[in-house]
Amino acid sequence: MLSALQNVLKITELRQKIMFTVAMFLVFRAGAHIPVPGIDAAALEQLFQQGSLFGFLDLFSGGALSKFTIFAMSITPYINASIIMQLLQIVVPTLEQWAKEGEEGRKKITMITRYGTVVLGFIQALGMAWGLRGSGALLRTDYVDVLLIALTLTAGTTFLMWVGEQITDKGIGNGISLIIFAGIVSSIPHGIAVIYQYLKAGTIGPLSVILFAIIALIMIVFVIMIQQGQRKIPVQYAKRQVGRKMYGGHSTHIPLKVNQAGVIPIIFASSVLMFPTTVAQFATWPWLKTAAGWFAWGTTLNTALYALLIIFFTYFYTAVTMNISEMAENMKKYGGFIPGIRPGKPTAEYLDRIMSRITLGGAIFLALIAIVPQGIGWVTGIQGVYFGGTALLIVVGVALDTMKQLESLVLMRHYQGFLK
Repeated sequence: MLSALQNVLKITELRQKIMFTVAMFLVFRAGAHIPVPGIDAAALEQLFQQGSLFGFLDLFSGGALSKFTIFAMSITPYINASIIMQLLQIVVPTLEQWAKEGEEGRKKITMITRYGTVVLGFIQALGMAWGLRGSGALLRTDYVDVLLIALTLTAGTTFLMWVGEQITDKGIGNGISLIIFAGIVSSIPHGIAVIYQYLKAGTIGPLSVILFAIIALIMIVFVIMIQQGQRKIPVQYAKRQVGRKMYGGHSTHIPLKVNQAGVIPIIFASSVLMFPTTVAQFATWPWLKTAAGWFAWGTTLNTALYALLIIFFTYFYTAVTMNISEMAENMKKYGGFIPGIRPGKPTAEYLDRIMSRITLGGAIFLALIAIVPQGIGWVTGIQGVYFGGTALLIVVGVALDTMKQLESLVLMRHYQGFLK
């Protein structure tokens, strides 16, 4: 392992990419400590202690939201804009055509996504600033001050989007994903400090810490296994003669991932469930607050709906992003077939049946990984340390993808990489 790391550092280009990525991380963490002017820190802290949508999003901003810094919204508007554009490619013919045009089409889609990020970011920032105005967390409540806060937060998100794109172009891995990864990982030292304080105060014992570590390790291993799990469908290409040359005749496979949807279903489900409670915080109607209490985080109704919504969105997002019919048609066009299955419609039906079965496993996995962490605090007695399935999926997924990219760059110059 040590020799493999030395091989990585010996490659000048790779060393420069790693140093650039680390430098961008430092910029991100520095901006996460620059506060937005006009915020009452004491009132803001009290708001976060009540538990709201702000508290949920704080994890992905690396603590920037609880301090209400210029990076308080993190890269969330960009993620929302990217998901919307991905869904629109299915229903808008022009966007679907651009997606098939290669590099030029992707440039057009990327440009629209950037504009969408700014628009969504401003709307979200304006809503956050207006919500804080109603909660008394602003020192001045003039409309100009609210607008200034919204513009500052939008500028911070836009700058983070640029930083992410720079990491993708000049660094290692996907820049947007790495920014989210850095925000989540930056909360680990705080969690360790909280556990140490509990131990020092005698609130918990060493056995609880060991149990917490064992559960965390099992969840990490479980996530890696499912994230890497896939069903390989064998595909045989028939031989065909073009002129005097013979083409085809080789075998390959279609890798169908168990968790094709990634972390998107959890984000969708949590957003839907948090909407009523978030609206109720800014409303004055008693019936609305009572109804929102039914959906409070950790209640039986909330947990059951959370699991069902995750399963629904897993199937929905997988169906939207995977065009089984087009896949079967392309196989037929190039002379490919699944052994024992006729090309065309029978192949599409077979792939759809296989995908439905493995998607069920992926959906149940996502539901479990999202719900189980709620019971960790109850089992171990450790409260105030967030160890959620969403964060775990993102961290593990980004780490695996980045390591694979780093491995491929090393193998271009050496016969041996560092992944076993």
